[in-house]
Amino acid sequence: MDVSIIIVNYNTKALLKQCIESVFEKTEDIEFEVIVVDNASSDGSQQMVKEVFPEITLIENPENSGFGRANNIGSAKAKGKYLFFLNSDTILLNNAIKILSDFLDDNADAGICGGNLFDENKQGIYSYTMLLPSILSEIDAFVGGFIEKLLYKKDLCFNTTNSPKEVGYITGADLMIRIGLFNSSGGFDKDFFLYYEETELTFRVKKLKYKVFNVPQAEIIHLFGKSSSDSAGKIKLSLRSRRLYYKKTYNRFLYYMADGIFLLTALSRMLFFIRNKQKYNYWKAHLICFFKAKKEK
Repeated sequence: MDVSIIIVNYNTKALLKQCIESVFEKTEDIEFEVIVVDNASSDGSQQMVKEVFPEITLIENPENSGFGRANNIGSAKAKGKYLFFLNSDTILLNNAIKILSDFLDDNADAGICGGNLFDENKQGIYSYTMLLPSILSEIDAFVGGFIEKLLYKKDLCFNTTNSPKEVGYITGADLMIRIGLFNSSGGFDKDFFLYYEETELTFRVKKLKYKVFNVPQAEIIHLFGKSSSDSAGKIKLSLRSRRLYYKKTYNRFLYYMADGIFLLTALSRMLFFIRNKQKYNYWKAHLICFFKAKKEK
């Protein structure tokens, strides 16, 4: 078995069906399996999978265990030499799975890879970042991305070239990793419910001296945001996971420094956008959620 495709689903029945259909339509010349891990959906997703795709493996979690933990459950059933973690709100545009698998076959130093992501209008969107979350990335955010632009010039989150690019981390929407590396590194950290689990995993993979690549020939639509709608809840959860990431990857001094820089960034943006109600409220929401997440430790 070449690739085990693992899709975590939570109440995205229509999107899940569309995603799986694209996998079977576009994937050729490679042996693969599809494993769907359903996080206790209430929209009939499980029955749809059983009726429409009886050939795939369906794991029905009794509760919503979160993204990383559900992927760990799916990977325990995987038979492929590579794991491909694919969001349910994605649609393959080409034979992306074989392209990524072939890349790992040909590059022994690559531990993780992913493709270029597009929106529903096929415009390039956030597919990776050049920097893992760090003090440098926090300072970069404070100065409006100037450092990253200075260091990496262009194609900071979407690869417009024809060449694979070594990057900081791949978005978790389409992440392929060697199964041996995934298992030896401990898989996704179960302390993360949602967000930052792929960045924390990447941090550990890089410590094992493996590289991470974007492979632009692999093309996938990501209907970003269509699988969830609670904006305030998402911001709070993201900030909570962000703080957990820093706790796990940096010492206490750098952890508090990262918090301080983020706080300065949010406050400075609120002052800068004081006459722009939409952007002001965006950063105000982040500031409020930051303190709520801080209290929940």
